[in-house]
Amino acid sequence: MKHGRYPFIIGFLIVPVAIYGTFVVAAYLQAFQLSFTNWRGFSPDVNYIGFDNFTKLFQDDTFWKAIRHHALLLVFLPLFTIVLALFFSFLLNVGGGSKGGRTRGVWGSKFYRVVFFFPQLLALALVAVIFARVYSPDESGLINGILHQFGSGPVLFLADKNLALWSILAVLVWQAVGFYVVLFSAGMGSIPTEIYEAAALDGATRGTLFFKVTLPLLWNTLQVAWVYLGIAAFDAFALVNVMSVDRGGPDGATTVLGLEIFRNMQDYAQFGYASAMGVVLFFLTITFAALTLRVTRRDAVEL
Repeated sequence: MKHGRYPFIIGFLIVPVAIYGTFVVAAYLQAFQLSFTNWRGFSPDVNYIGFDNFTKLFQDDTFWKAIRHHALLLVFLPLFTIVLALFFSFLLNVGGGSKGGRTRGVWGSKFYRVVFFFPQLLALALVAVIFARVYSPDESGLINGILHQFGSGPVLFLADKNLALWSILAVLVWQAVGFYVVLFSAGMGSIPTEIYEAAALDGATRGTLFFKVTLPLLWNTLQVAWVYLGIAAFDAFALVNVMSVDRGGPDGATTVLGLEIFRNMQDYAQFGYASAMGVVLFFLTITFAALTLRVTRRDAVEL
């Protein structure tokens, strides 16, 4: 058995590794190469221009706007999503109190799990189309239609520079919360019920159970969730591309790096410049993940 173990493992790994190497690693290496060229996507000849693309990038106001938007998303997307997901998952698993010596979720918790997870089944483009209608400024929009009944509005969710990015952030949170409710529920399900029961016998309130028992025991799951959501904050391309006014508008108020990469490639045929943006985005994502894992590292709680 030992003699045939390595051919067996290699047989399973060779295809996925080859696919990953071809479509991920090789694509990244090509992007790094193109970032030092002025290639426009048509000529077979490639002219190397050193760091000119990066020099131009750091003097580009649109690039810095996108970076500021990512910084906002990086803070508030994980924060809002994790707080909401923790709250709902706690209600679904522990919020119903204790009966017969066993903790339970609120009434109908199984049904609510399905409801919370439902947005994950929808493609992002479809979510964007749905919320574009929800935010519509005329009476056909869900929110402005209701406001109109009360003689108020309209609120220009996607056309107001001060509201547009926050409106898209709300959609990102709505779409992500369900997955993290399920993730945190799985984490809470792995916590021995005896711990909750012992704490309840000692007179612990629901708040104490949440802050003193659940959060410390879920720390590793929270850490992973923050990294995933941070990486999602560096994306947001699909929603911004479909929902925003004039793709990234109004006046660049919602633009993100993914959208600028797409526009520079498809609209302006500046593949070298777009690749330089991709390289910066790559290092920003790697740096964020490494810093988050390093800063939030703590000793695991043994169960």
